[in-house]
Amino acid sequence: MKTVFAKLLKQCPAVAILRGITPPETPAICDALYSAGVTLLEIPLNSPEPLDSIAAAVKHCGERQMVGAGTVLTVEDVRNVHAAGGKFIISPNTDPAVIAETKKLGLLSIPGFFTASEAFTALHAGADYLKLFPADLGPGYVKALKAVIKAPIFAVGGVNAGNVPDFMKLCCGVGIGSAIYSAGDDPDTVKNKAITIVDSLKQIQ
Repeated sequence: MKTVFAKLLKQCPAVAILRGITPPETPAICDALYSAGVTLLEIPLNSPEPLDSIAAAVKHCGERQMVGAGTVLTVEDVRNVHAAGGKFIISPNTDPAVIAETKKLGLLSIPGFFTASEAFTALHAGADYLKLFPADLGPGYVKALKAVIKAPIFAVGGVNAGNVPDFMKLCCGVGIGSAIYSAGDDPDTVKNKAITIVDSLKQIQ
């Protein structure tokens, strides 16, 4: 699982956050993202019928894209995502019980943190990656954190095509929400937005 995730992350270090997506539109949105080069898909649990969307995405994408869940807050959530076929668990917070259940079920753990203390708590609990959320304080804050945190960090929240290159000098990847998908976006819109993000990733020196 971790090896496949790392391979996809290397291909395109952006996770598309599909908050608000619905089951009927999921296959077409997955196709649009794939055509733009995005292979890591997060479906937040505060979307309509999220588990059905996760299951639909997993079935439709097969091995070409990896599907996981976001806004995962409880142990029960982790179990439900696992049952739906999701492969990774992303949270806005650090909850050792959620991390432990994630690892117990063989899923990839990407908990959210904001402080160094939360980061170390997450790593001690078994997190595979860390999600800095919100990342609005900018790359300078990431640099300060990385002086003590020796783990791969995703920047999420306030990340867009304009600041992606700066974040990627310090982070292993970025999570992109409305800059890649907003509820109700049609596939062409998503594809065009995704291409903009992918192009910005190519600017990394």
